[in-house]
Amino acid sequence: MPWFRRENEPKRVHTEGLWIKCDECSAPIWKKDLEADAMVCGKCGFHFKITANQRLAMLFDESRWDDVGGNLSSTNELQFADRKSYSERLADAKVKTGLDDAVICGRGRLNGRDIVICAMEYRFIGGSMGAVVGEKLTRAAELSASAGVPLVIVSASGGARMMEGMVSLVQMAKVSAALKKLDQAKVPYISVLTDPTTGGVTASFAMLGDLNIAEPGALIGFAGPRVIEQTIRQKLPKGFQRAEFLLKHGMLDAVVPRPEMKQYLGNALEFFGGPAR
Repeated sequence: MPWFRRENEPKRVHTEGLWIKCDECSAPIWKKDLEADAMVCGKCGFHFKITANQRLAMLFDESRWDDVGGNLSSTNELQFADRKSYSERLADAKVKTGLDDAVICGRGRLNGRDIVICAMEYRFIGGSMGAVVGEKLTRAAELSASAGVPLVIVSASGGARMMEGMVSLVQMAKVSAALKKLDQAKVPYISVLTDPTTGGVTASFAMLGDLNIAEPGALIGFAGPRVIEQTIRQKLPKGFQRAEFLLKHGMLDAVVPRPEMKQYLGNALEFFGGPAR
């Protein structure tokens, strides 16, 4: 094709990358409209996955926060390797996400209220919880307890990071113990479960909130549906392990659409601790 446009020839508009197809209803969505709607499909309400940085930017006032997790990185102490070494997987994940590990912990303000929010990054080895994730969440909980500042943890994880063996599993108890101290200090902790929240994360801190809420359609559970079906040799009900199913059966307090999440959290924290100072 010639690089020039002939006289009277219709002008072509380059639209590649400007439209996104909804994974649920297949509707084409103008990318700017999707971003304006917090990455939620305006046709069917499907919630696209977002990054940890996007999550914090949506929740903190003016999209500003101070990192409180510390500059920590995982190491391959067990010299674990499958198709590639754990060290290579860590290096690849760091390049892909620009993060040191699978969680960001920040302190800032939400609707004028001082708050600590931790958001997990699913793109970093499936948001799995190893020693670094456990340590960052523990530090965040301890900071919240000592400063009397509410804590919110937004989960998006496949569970414990098995490349770290037993070290990854003890993080479940470690973070839970830190949250117990938060409870004893009478500081609110709200758990937000997003798609997916599974494995050891669900079995520990994700379900320990004073308030447990989830985004619509989020997959939440311990073992996957296929494993459960093979174990009990029964067909699972429709929508099993989705947020709405858990809400109906009393395992969640609310299912909140992403565009309403910040205001919902603000209202909940006002209920827990009075108006912002």
